[in-house]
Amino acid sequence: MKKWLRRIRGAIGMGLTWATAWFGAGMIMLLGFLLVTGSTGADVPYPLGFGAFGFVAGVTFSGVLGIVEGRRRFDQMSLPRFAGWGAAGGFLLSAIFVVVVALAEDPAFLGNLVVLGPVFAAAGAGSAASALALARRAEDRELLEAGEDVDEVGLTEDEARELLGGGG
Repeated sequence: MKKWLRRIRGAIGMGLTWATAWFGAGMIMLLGFLLVTGSTGADVPYPLGFGAFGFVAGVTFSGVLGIVEGRRRFDQMSLPRFAGWGAAGGFLLSAIFVVVVALAEDPAFLGNLVVLGPVFAAAGAGSAASALALARRAEDRELLEAGEDVDEVGLTEDEARELLGGGG
């Protein structure tokens, strides 16, 4: 049970991390529209929409990663492979979104998938690569902080003499 709770917490954390990044991308898009056209041109504010998609994409990616790479740690995964799974998660999200919208409105959904699929896949790959880089950086920092006490250990006089060849 604890294992599942950790995975769910990790998936929510990944979703929140991606939501934050995608929210920022939506802010940039919103500001661009405001500067160029003077209006937003959308029913849903871009930052909120992108943030929601980012959260769902992050959780989807976490699920895909858990299924495919289950027992591997971050230091055992390559950045291109991690980004590839991020792209797969982003594309899966775009396919689900296009199918849901197509069922409600337009049955000719393949055109929308051709446009949204690569965009969400690229966003997923970038988000995954960034998440792995951040995780590795945090892990490196923890190792450095844990190693601060090692320099205080030192050698005894007998160990130093033996090491220097003055045995005795």
